[in-house]
Amino acid sequence: MNVLITGGAGFIGSRLARKLKGEGAMVTVLDNLSEQIHGTDASFPSGLEDIARCIKADVRDKASMRDAIAGQDVIVHLAAETGTGQSMYAVEHYSDVNLQGTSVLLDLLMNERPATLRKLVVASSRAVYGEGQYRCAAHGTVYPGARTETAMSSGQFEPVCPACGEIVTIEPTAEPTPYGPSSFYGLTKQVQEQMVLMFASALGIDGFAMRYQNVYGPGQSLSNPYTGILAVFSNLVRQGKPLNIFEDGEESRDFVFVDDVVDATAACIRPDVHGVMALNVGAGERTTVMEVARAIIDYYGADVPVEVSGAYRVGDIRHNVADISRVRALAGFEPKWQFADGLKAFLDWANDYTPADAGFDKSLKELSDRQLLRSGKAA
Repeated sequence: MNVLITGGAGFIGSRLARKLKGEGAMVTVLDNLSEQIHGTDASFPSGLEDIARCIKADVRDKASMRDAIAGQDVIVHLAAETGTGQSMYAVEHYSDVNLQGTSVLLDLLMNERPATLRKLVVASSRAVYGEGQYRCAAHGTVYPGARTETAMSSGQFEPVCPACGEIVTIEPTAEPTPYGPSSFYGLTKQVQEQMVLMFASALGIDGFAMRYQNVYGPGQSLSNPYTGILAVFSNLVRQGKPLNIFEDGEESRDFVFVDDVVDATAACIRPDVHGVMALNVGAGERTTVMEVARAIIDYYGADVPVEVSGAYRVGDIRHNVADISRVRALAGFEPKWQFADGLKAFLDWANDYTPADAGFDKSLKELSDRQLLRSGKAA
């Protein structure tokens, strides 16, 4: 099996390349080694060039993409800009990379399709849902819209029922949940996955949009301040700096360990797995931001203050937990990592790197200057 992984030098892609190589695949990796993700003077991760053909190029470069797709059986399209906050002001760049880059790939596939191609997989995101799926005592399952400025500025952060306005409780979000992205990043992932699934159908091949939840683990960028709360918090705690918690700290996420993400993606690449559909990939476990902060502080035995500011970012959601029954039934995926174990593995790995100012304060100022980070009060 010949597999191309765009963005294959990244956190998920490099691990997927190694797994597929171990299963006998011939792997090609294409990556532009973005400075924001890989740092200055970046090169392909150690050992990757030994197990994969590595191409340093941008997905928007048609000539390079034409060369990369030749002879491939499977294409895994991971290359994208990530980060909800940054997407709200780097609008043209996110559109160019996420949408134009995908357009280049699909144009080539429709007009110069490799005869061998049988499957197309794209990294989507739970951000396509916005708030996602909740339960109202009076109206059952509901899908709240974005939270209002009035509510959040007064410290009322929980979503409300669109029918009656009462506070609702989180349910695991399933794939039939309507699209409702609350950030431009989420919107680009929605369009990107719709593009891939549309053209997979047109080509008559399998197509999967993997709706990754909050992916973490050893190997993630410690220098990108726009994504990765675990990396940000671990850097700050190791420097003895306070943790600034947005909202009231009770916002929650489905943190899924990178090895589980790789396993789910590899499972969908198997020749016996067929379809054209979106698939949630998560742990099915909900963890609050305050629980994350306390666990990291406890791991280091640190004495740093936790400041709950009540501030909030435009485009953030309140809660998230994935219903993973579809990918379990289709591909036999079962997450192996619970958050407590995965966090320890991540922090054990991060300890090998000197903590540094990764520009987190700068990223907050960028949001604040554009009124995308707003003051409020904790509930």
